[in-house]
Amino acid sequence: MAVNEADLTRVERQIRLAVALPHCDGFGLRRLTRSAMHWLDANHELVNALNVFPVPDGDTGTNMLLTMQAAYKEIENSSEANVSEVARAVAQGALMGARGNSGVILSQIWRGFARGLEGAEAFDSGLVVQALQGARDTAYRGVVRPVEGTILTVIKDAAAGAEAAYNDSGHTADLRTLLEAVVDAAQDSVARTPELLPLLKQAGVVDSGGKGLALIFEGMLRYLKGQPLDRGPHEAVGPLNIAEVGKAMASVEPGQEWEVVVDFRPRTTINLASLYARLGAIGTSIQVGEGDGLFRVHIHLRKVRRLEPIELSEELGTVVNVHMENLLDQVKNVPGAEAQAEPLPLAAVQPGQLAVVAVSPGEGLSRLMASLGAAAIVGGGHTKNPSTEEFLQAIDGLPTDKIVVLPNNKNIILAAQQAASLSPKQVRVLPSKTVPQGIAALLALVADGDLDTVSAAMDRAMGAVETGEVTTAVRNVEINGVAVAEGDKIGLRNGVLAVSGQSVTEVVLRLLETMSAGEHELITLYSGADLSPAADEQTAAAVRQAYPNLSVETHPGRQPHYDYILSVE
Repeated sequence: MAVNEADLTRVERQIRLAVALPHCDGFGLRRLTRSAMHWLDANHELVNALNVFPVPDGDTGTNMLLTMQAAYKEIENSSEANVSEVARAVAQGALMGARGNSGVILSQIWRGFARGLEGAEAFDSGLVVQALQGARDTAYRGVVRPVEGTILTVIKDAAAGAEAAYNDSGHTADLRTLLEAVVDAAQDSVARTPELLPLLKQAGVVDSGGKGLALIFEGMLRYLKGQPLDRGPHEAVGPLNIAEVGKAMASVEPGQEWEVVVDFRPRTTINLASLYARLGAIGTSIQVGEGDGLFRVHIHLRKVRRLEPIELSEELGTVVNVHMENLLDQVKNVPGAEAQAEPLPLAAVQPGQLAVVAVSPGEGLSRLMASLGAAAIVGGGHTKNPSTEEFLQAIDGLPTDKIVVLPNNKNIILAAQQAASLSPKQVRVLPSKTVPQGIAALLALVADGDLDTVSAAMDRAMGAVETGEVTTAVRNVEINGVAVAEGDKIGLRNGVLAVSGQSVTEVVLRLLETMSAGEHELITLYSGADLSPAADEQTAAAVRQAYPNLSVETHPGRQPHYDYILSVE
């Protein structure tokens, strides 16, 4: 149903010009949701920067923004005036688009908020208090072991702030006044998070998820006050050099068959986060450059979708140039390219058998997991958390009703569990927090076995593995007595900052020492996409020399940002 512009104009005047705002209908909630999304968009890099560990995948702000964009997309073109229906649609969009733990909890906040408004044509202050209490309760119920000093604490304090303002006003608080109390309570709560969570205090930051939620409330309030929503930190866009892009064409990700580059002149200001999100739904290897009044979009995608970036660019502006190439044809003469372009050797599953859906952050790891029995691979991990909907698509696409899901990243587990709860199939989500845990679980897979028995065995197998990760610090910090400077190489043991140093090899060796590698039998190194073969050989040789009595295996993981993912067992 088309949007009624007259109704939207009426809502704009009511919200912006009314001396008092006693109630709000579905059109108003739509405007508030959009404003929250825009303000989070303007500030999401600030939220990303609050990641406790100085690793390059602090993406809480991005995950929350993508979740909000999915939520708003459900109502963007709606003419629904009933606030209950609008809230329900927002919650459904957030549910399906939820990414990362922060996104999943945010979707639960929207779900509880919608339940509090169920059956209402419009909401007043009393219903807002009720909806926020429902948001609080649903968010806490959605987490097995709630931790204070996080987004959960912030929604709890925001709900309490709303209730106090409502009671102090004799149950007649103006919506602007009530939302001011909510924002104040949320911001105060964020400021207190380091006192509740010692790790935050060590790192000198506040909770990133809580900050994101406070920004959502603040965006709504700024809209009600007529304040701008686009003054967050500027997001720089580097120029895209087509010659440099060409140098990267020696390999092709599985399933990505064409390269498309589109130059267009925008008609209005481009929302970069929204553009990246829409391109991400089409393909991979996405880059956006800006210069001389033009935007250049670069993307890899399947042949059947090669026209979609052009259509998207036409929607945003005037297309002035298009470049398209068949990548499979282009890499025929590159040594080893044929193997890279081959489909993943995914396990063939029959009805009634067990199928594994595994998350993989790199092409090499995807191939390894497929060779060990994974029937479906969901791309994701560091810097790219798959959504609930992506998990559902993978689960629904398998010809069996017995599914085991391996998230292989602690920030993906909640989205996987949410997908499992929505599927009619028998789905077991094993809480694998690292890739080595997922690989260990795959080694225990018995496709013809009983779902509960096999999943229990896979779960036990994960416990026999210790994981290390080596990456580059993105800021200065000191945590657990480990001092880190921006640009240092750092090592994490089972997700906890353990060592730092100046070289990859140095950090790998120091990390293995903290993991008591000498007391184990096997060391496995999964090299990252940015690590040269020579550097990989040098590190592997140093590890073999340090541990001559252990088996040392190496695999090209090709994961981004992390020089090595490693395991001892």
